[in-house]
Amino acid sequence: MTNKTPSPLLVAFAFFAIYVVWGATYLAVIYGLKTIPPFILVGLRYTAAGLILLAWCKLKKEKLPEWKYLWRHALSGTMMLVGGTGMIAWAEQYINSGQAAILVATEPLIFLLVDKKRWPEYFSNKYILSGLTIGFTGIFLFLKLGVTETSTSSMTVIASIVVIISALIWVLGSLITKDAEGNSSTTMNASVQLIAGGIACAIVVLIKSEYVGFSFDQVSAESWGGLLFLIVMGSLVAYLSFIWLITIKPPAIVSTHTYVNPVVAVLLGWLFINEPVNMQQLLCLIIILVGILMVNLPAYMKKKAETPA
Repeated sequence: MTNKTPSPLLVAFAFFAIYVVWGATYLAVIYGLKTIPPFILVGLRYTAAGLILLAWCKLKKEKLPEWKYLWRHALSGTMMLVGGTGMIAWAEQYINSGQAAILVATEPLIFLLVDKKRWPEYFSNKYILSGLTIGFTGIFLFLKLGVTETSTSSMTVIASIVVIISALIWVLGSLITKDAEGNSSTTMNASVQLIAGGIACAIVVLIKSEYVGFSFDQVSAESWGGLLFLIVMGSLVAYLSFIWLITIKPPAIVSTHTYVNPVVAVLLGWLFINEPVNMQQLLCLIIILVGILMVNLPAYMKKKAETPA
């Protein structure tokens, strides 16, 4: 994953991981939350994945990042994994997996507003602007027309706001990793981020006293399965793919995974735990997919122009 000219097949696999596998993690979180508190769940996920990656890197005799990069990866990992997905896991106690994924899909717009250095590129490209507008419109319509409220509790509104805030924190954290590759590998950098996120989650667990009344003996097979999927597929595969892609592609392009994640989350939620899905939802998902195509169209056109006849 450190090649300067990565193969198109590897790039395609990485996008599949952040599009589809990451979409499935919303359902995995629902299963994990059945018997594991949210920050214990994500803390175990990140710590286990981070230690596995670190052990792999050490077996290959890789060195830790230099300090000027180490603290940036630790900070970005804490922001993305605790302030981002950790807060989403907490919110999924009160909203369903599809709703959470849809709210997270505000990330591309947030990227545009935060990534000031690329404003000239973003706001001068009619395809990217059109794609983001179409995609965000589809998300808005999805939320208004296709999502059924699953709870009348005031916590539903609070949880929704928390997810939007988490999307902003994720964006800020991921931008910190931009141009922070250094001399260390993507795998080593990801291990630092994951371990930092796991340590930060442990602190949150202590502050929230989530350990009170919790016992591993009470964890169900469904929750263990959800946790295993989150560790292997969510962190070792999808997260590593994201960290790599963010170093070789513009952030707004990588963030289009938030368009596909709602599609996957809603369909899997409907298939496995009977979360509601209707024709309005399917229509909105088609609009979202059109937005993805528009955002990626400039890259497709550029690649075609560079390909010898």
